[in-house]
Order: sequence, then structure tokens, then C-alpha cells
Amino acid sequence: MNESANAIGAQFYATQLGVYDEMVAQDNKALPHWERFMGAMTALGREQLELRRREAQRLLRDNGVTYNVYGDTQKLSRPWRLDPVPLPIGSEEWRLIEAGLKQRAELLNLVLKDIYGKQLLLKKGLLPSELVMAHNGFLHPCMGALPQLQRQLIVHSANLARGHNGRMWVLNDRSQAPSGIGYALENRTVMTRVLPDVFRDMQVHRLSGFFKALRKGLADIAPHNKEDPRIVILTPGSLNETYFEHAYLSSYLGFTLVQGDDLTVRDGRVWLKSLDGLQPVDVILRRVDDTFCDPLELRSASRLGAAGLLEAVRRNHVAIANPLGSSVLENPGLLAFLPRLSRYFLNQELMLPSIATWWCGQRRERDFVLQNLDRLVIKPVNRNSGNCTLFGGLLSSKEKERLRAAIIAKPYCYVGQEQVSFSTVPAFIDHHIEPRFAVLRSFAVAGGDGYQVMPGGLTRVARQQNDFIVSNQSGGVSKDTWVLADEPDKQVSLWFQPGRDVILSAAAEPLTSRAANNLFWVGRYLERIKAATRLMRTILLKLTEIREFDDPSGSQCLNVLLCAMTQVTGTYPGFIRGDAAALKEPFNDLLALAKNAHRAGTLAANIQAFAQTAFSIRDVWSQDTWRCVDNIQRRWQQRVVNGECDQEQLQKNLDDLITGFVAFIGLTTESMTREAGWLMLDSGRRLEQALALVALLRATVVQCHEASLQNQLLEAVLVSTDSLSIYRRRYRSFIQLPMVLALLLLDEAHPRSLAYQLRQLSDHIGALPRERGKGQLSEEECLILRAYTDLRLVKVSELVKVDGETGVYAELESVLSAMTERLWRLYEVLAQAYFSHSQMPQLMTPTQPEDEP
Repeated sequence: MNESANAIGAQFYATQLGVYDEMVAQDNKALPHWERFMGAMTALGREQLELRRREAQRLLRDNGVTYNVYGDTQKLSRPWRLDPVPLPIGSEEWRLIEAGLKQRAELLNLVLKDIYGKQLLLKKGLLPSELVMAHNGFLHPCMGALPQLQRQLIVHSANLARGHNGRMWVLNDRSQAPSGIGYALENRTVMTRVLPDVFRDMQVHRLSGFFKALRKGLADIAPHNKEDPRIVILTPGSLNETYFEHAYLSSYLGFTLVQGDDLTVRDGRVWLKSLDGLQPVDVILRRVDDTFCDPLELRSASRLGAAGLLEAVRRNHVAIANPLGSSVLENPGLLAFLPRLSRYFLNQELMLPSIATWWCGQRRERDFVLQNLDRLVIKPVNRNSGNCTLFGGLLSSKEKERLRAAIIAKPYCYVGQEQVSFSTVPAFIDHHIEPRFAVLRSFAVAGGDGYQVMPGGLTRVARQQNDFIVSNQSGGVSKDTWVLADEPDKQVSLWFQPGRDVILSAAAEPLTSRAANNLFWVGRYLERIKAATRLMRTILLKLTEIREFDDPSGSQCLNVLLCAMTQVTGTYPGFIRGDAAALKEPFNDLLALAKNAHRAGTLAANIQAFAQTAFSIRDVWSQDTWRCVDNIQRRWQQRVVNGECDQEQLQKNLDDLITGFVAFIGLTTESMTREAGWLMLDSGRRLEQALALVALLRATVVQCHEASLQNQLLEAVLVSTDSLSIYRRRYRSFIQLPMVLALLLLDEAHPRSLAYQLRQLSDHIGALPRERGKGQLSEEECLILRAYTDLRLVKVSELVKVDGETGVYAELESVLSAMTERLWRLYEVLAQAYFSHSQMPQLMTPTQPEDEP
């Protein structure tokens, strides 16, 4: 083996004394499956492994994989980090872990049913009432609200760590909205691309069977429409730390991604607000904390849920996974009682023991915790931003006294836990294989005959050596978890169902009003940026010409274009006619329009808004389309906002920006079906393109009739609207105002003209779903028809007459100003009709159940 290969071999791996290591379990010799894997790593060598790591990060970045950390200065841009060295687990060991996870999920499910049902555990003294009632996760309004299902706990997650003796322990449980499933899947997808041969040779269990079970498990709990239930994923929105996962699972599983405002409750049922009206919802996979889900009965200030949701659950008209109130199982004090509860419910000992826990609500346990603060980890039973885990040995004397006083005052609010040493795993850090403490998050989903466990899970390792804080919030790195099979694992398709060859009719996924609004604004931002970019590029070209040729009319033309830049972008006060200093040396102000993301209307601000709006509907884009969006924002940020630009570099970046948007338009045109989503996206484009063209003409042509200045302005207008070449081909003459107006206003064959935009808007509005009266046009149809008709009735000869008093083209100004008002009114009507949809169509009124009066 060469030197670089030896540097990553197991024989050079420095384990820590007294700490169990996943690879070198004993006798300083790698376990058989680790030996096979490290042999493959040694064959690759350190440099090649670094290349694979970089390729993994590139794939994650291209796929838009992020984990947003609250309060982080990077905001939405923190990338997900993946170690190219996975955590392999042997099949025999995994069978024991899997059995323990199934047992634990069954036990917690029984505890949940009892707490919100007969409460025999409280009545018999098997659980102290203070432990349950003092926990924020216990929601009294949810008493008796659980549906009559064998398994209420649909998705369970547990954080596992191996102690110094090699035994696997459960650190805590996640029950209300467990995260990590999507990240585990994305990690696996990336690893199969960067280490395909190693993955195949190690015979790793696949994950698709688990996700198939997840889809079936959610469908099985639907109270209605069990053959084809409508399942939605409820997300807090794009600012949530794990929003990528919500969008990713929505796309992968084929579920609609919704926010609270997308849902409404009518007649005891939950409905999805869509462009087609209200659609019934059968199952909600929630990623919103339970207290935020219903402002009517739970947290009144919340805007993340739907008012009346809990009542719909009581009436058994909707199923929620996991049910509201399930966060009571995340109480760390519950860990101390699970061994006894396991014997009570299952007549079994726990296969996977919890970390040693003492609940301070009991006198003996409280005294033990107070006497051993230095050796314990102290946790509040309620997790929130103000409460945190405290390591007793790291506290000062004053801090210990304050903690002691807090425990004595409210002992039922605290637990003490054993401070355990996690096992270490090999991680590729700074070109070396080094040990890092690790935690494995496992997942289980309920099915008809029990729980199915994901073969693997999401492993996280500490970024720094000797760091016990293993979390993504603290900068941890993720790993793929490979559960090794005894024989090659069969590939299971998520969508293949044997024995079902029935031809199903195609049904379009309903487009939510929120998604429609965001698609519309993605189109608007796109065209707003394009218009500003083309105009700025034209101005820079004119600036270069003036420096080369001393032309007074060129300077006049530049001044008009600069003022037009302010009017088109809305960046007032901006360039003002008569401000000689700003107009004479405009480059710095133009650069500020490109760089300043904190000023509304600038290129940087609009690009940021475009990317954030697109991110909020991440689930509607193809992978290539999202990669294009990410590239546009990232390159502009790196090259312009954070970089140094001279005029030549800015010009090149503007060219690249146009190319990026052309690619985005091409991808959406080729990949989006011609349904409501595409109609909204393109309608936003057409409306904004029409408004931008009208604003440009009003700021330039309308006010300038002097021949020498007008000719230069007309040429600049044609260049900035990408119409110069078609003008030359069509008219083969000097640039003249009547022909320019005919081309840009009235020529329906020209895709940059106003007439073309209005015609496309008319077609799109006519195709949008909307309940209409027989033979009557909707208000938006009337508006676009009136605007289009007025434009078609215009005579170019009337537009080119100069008003003797004002010196401007008065009729042209009148037509364009009226068009602006009409287009803005059209947007208001569209927003009211489609983006705030809340009326229930007659056809969607639910039928009354037979057992109700």
C-alpha cells in the first residue's frame, strides 16, 4: 500500500482510551465488516476520498440540501454536511437493535393511548400525575380525541448511542414530529453516487421498503377515502430549520406540501384551499409542533395551524400523524418509568435500555440528584429555547446553587441523567480518519401488523474531537448508516404494487392558493430582474461609447436612460434629471443597484426575493430547475454582492445573469405540465413584462422628440427589450418611432411586445379554474379583454403626435398610463380570486354521515 493509502488505514486509527469505538471494538483490531470497508477506503487513498467528499458536497449543494440554524448569520444558506465514511452495522447486531426499537415503539404507543384515554397508569400509580400534568406536551383538550386505532403513534424516532461497555442505549425519544427521515434518504442517494462500488460490495439494505411502509401506514389511518386518500405534509414554512426535508418528502412521497393558511375547517372537515376550490384532506403528516396546530383550542397566537383542526380530529374526519398531544412522550422524566411500564404492558424487559434517569419529582430521586450534581446531566422536562441541558461538573459554585434552588422549588420540572461516554466512529476530517463521538437517530413506522424500522437511520458526529454535543444545530456532520445484509438486498420500488395492473385515470394534484401566489411572484421577480438587467447592460454599453466618442447627444441619452433605470426599478430617489454629479459619474450608483440587497428594487434584493420565493415552493421544481435557481443566487452573491466589480466584470456578470434566467425559463417550459402551476408562473411573467415595457416607454420615448436624441433612445429601447435584431430584419430601414411603437406595442407575433403579453394573459386567465356563471365573464376576464381591446384599437399615427404645450407624446402617455392602472387592477382581482381562496364550491359540500341527524 502506498503512503497516502496507509494514512487512512485502520492500523493508523488512534482510538481514545476508555471509549468504545465502532470500528475497533476490542484488541485494537477492526471488526470484520469494518475491515472490509476500510480495505476499500485504503484502496481509494486519501486524495481520492477527499475528491469523493467534495463530490458529495457538490451533489448536496446542487440538490439544495440545507439545515437552517436559528440565529445563524448564514440564515438560509447553511449547507448540509455529509461525511463520506458511513457507519456500517452488521446484520446480526442490527436484528437486536431493530427488535428493541419495535418493542419501544409498541410500548410508547400503549402509554400514549392510556394517557389520553382511560389513564389507568395514573390511577394505579404507575406514572406520577405530576410527571404527566406538568409537562407542556400534555394537552388537556386532546383528552378522548385520539381515533380508535390500534397504533396511535404512527412515526417514532429514537436517538441511540453506544456506551463504553459496547451496549446500545436510548438517549431520548422523538414522537410529535420526528425529523431526519428525508435527510437520511438524501444521504443514501448521495452515497450511492460517490461510493457506488463499495455500496454494492458491502450488500447494504435499501431504504425504499421503509418509505413504502410509511406511505401505506399513512394511507391506512385515513378515516375516509381509504383507497385514494389525500395526504398532506403540514410545514411551518420555508424559515423552518428542516424545511428542505419537508419539501423533499413531499416530492418523493407524492404528498401535497401545505402551510396552515392552506387549510381551513368547514363542517368538521379539513379542506385544502386550491385554485379548483376546497379539496377534502384525509391525513396530515405534520411537521408543526402540536400546540401550534390549532389556534382555536391550543395556542391562540399561532398562525402555523388551522382553527378547528382538533374538532375535526374529534369527529374522526381527519387523521394526524403523529396525533396532537403526542409530544408528552418526549418528557425525559418518562425514561425512568419505562422499565416498569414495559413489564406492565408487555410483560417484557426493555431490550434497549434508556440512559439512567432520575426524576426529581420523587423525594429519594431528588435527593440523589442534589447530592450528585457534579456527576450528572440536568435537564428540564420541558424543552424550549429558554431551557437547556446542564453538565453539573462544568458549573461554577454560584451556578450550582442557583440550579439547586430551582430544583428544590419545582422538583417535578427536572431530571438528572447519567453522564455517559458515547462510542466513537471513524470520520474523515481534514484529510484524515479520526474518531468522533456519534449518535444514531432511528425511525419506525406503524403498520397493520406492527412497526417497521428503517434499516439504518441518520447518524450524526461531533465536528470537534472530544465534543459530546452531537447535533446539527451545533455544527455536527451527518453520516449515512449502512445496515449490512447477509445476501444482496432486493430493490423495492416505492411505486410498484404487485397485482395492481388497473389503469387509473390521471388526476392533477391540487395547487394551493399559497403555492399559486408564490409561482405568480416567481414569474414577476424573474421578469423584473430581466428588465433591470437588460437596461443596466444597455446603460453600461452607452457609458463605454461616451468615453470613446465625445457625443453630446449620447450624454443626453445616457441621462434619460439613467432616470429610466430609477423609474423601471422603483429605486427612488435614484437618478434624477438635473443631478449633474450623479449623472456624470453614474457607475458607483449603478454598482450599488447591483450589490445592495437591503434596498428594495435593486438587482440583489430582487434576486434574493426570487430565490426565497422559489425556495418556499421547493416541492414544485424539478431537480435541474432548483439547481438553476440556486446557481443564479449563489453566483450573484459570490461574484457581485461579496466580490469586487469593475465595469467590465459587472457587464460580464449581467450577461451571465441573463443566461441563467434563460436556462430557468427553458427548464420550466420543458419540465412543467401545462396546468394551473405553469399558468400562474407564466401569468406572473407576462404581467410583469407588460408593466416593465410600459414603464420603460413612459420614461424614455414619451418625453423625447428631438430627432438626434430620439434615434439613440429608440435604439437603446430596442436593445434593452432584445428587439433590435427583429426590427432590422422586419423593417430594413432607419429606426423610426412609428415602427418601433408598432413592433413593441401592437405586434402579436413578437414575444416582447405588449400585445403578445396581453394575449398570453388572456389565454392563461381563460384556462385557469374558476367557477363562473353561464355566459358571463369573470372580472379578471373582463379586465384583460378591455385592456387588450383598447390596445388593438390604438392608431400609431395618433400616438406619435407631439403636444405643443407639454412637448411630449400626450396620446402615447395617456394610453400607457391607462394601461398601467388597468394591469395593476388586474393583479388585485387575480389576487382576490386565486390567492385568498376560501369559499366552498357547491360541488365540494360534504355529505352528511348516515349516523348523524
